[in-house]
Amino acid sequence: MQHDENAFVLRADHNGITTLELNRPQQFNALSDELLAALQHHLDDIATDTSIRCVVLAAAGKAFCAGHDLKQMRSKPQLSYYQDLFKRCSQVMKSIQALPIPVIARVHGIATAAGCQLVASCDLAIASTDAKFAVSGINVGLFCSSPAVALSRNVSTKHAFDMLITGRFIDAQTAQNWGLINEAVAPEQLNEAIAQKIATIISKSPASIRYGKAMFYKQKQMDLDQAYDYAADVMAQNMMEEDAAEGVDAFIEKRPPVWKA
Repeated sequence: MQHDENAFVLRADHNGITTLELNRPQQFNALSDELLAALQHHLDDIATDTSIRCVVLAAAGKAFCAGHDLKQMRSKPQLSYYQDLFKRCSQVMKSIQALPIPVIARVHGIATAAGCQLVASCDLAIASTDAKFAVSGINVGLFCSSPAVALSRNVSTKHAFDMLITGRFIDAQTAQNWGLINEAVAPEQLNEAIAQKIATIISKSPASIRYGKAMFYKQKQMDLDQAYDYAADVMAQNMMEEDAAEGVDAFIEKRPPVWKA
């Protein structure tokens, strides 16, 4: 990791894997203006770096992310500030999905409100069994409208609305059962579970992952006919890539494929 203890996000790059660690441990990694700006900066940088194959979004301290910084929000009681704040936060979430590579949330402790939104916005999420999730703005008179967008695209309508309207916490096993996370593992197994997922991802063709991630999210917004037309075109374009030719030839020749990059 970076050695700057004052950095709001710590970044480490190793063998094509980038780890971004939220670094406000004393504030449970609340998404202040400064942290959001730092996270957006790193996401923008990663988006143009073709050497990166996977991103892990982690957090320092006892919690993953407690949502927005409520003290900072109350210190700036202007509608224009709040509109800009939530717009900037939404852009961070959209930037995660716009990356051409998978982003894995490494979750421990609590992930609440916009912190839960952050988990839901990542492509994959693996959590410690001690993790807890909530969209708890309702408890302070604020319905978690922006988190609802990401949450409702991960879990069923009734499960999402239940969490949003009650503010209740769910444990990691429930989060897995409901589709918010992929796996819930013992705390001491969290790093190994992340490493195994990364190893599987980077064994695949980089080109096919780029095609696949972009297609996956775009087709979800289409009706069935549009989705199939779009998917068929993407698949045809993918077949023209060197990696696809190499992968098919390797399968026919019963040998491991050697990807282009």
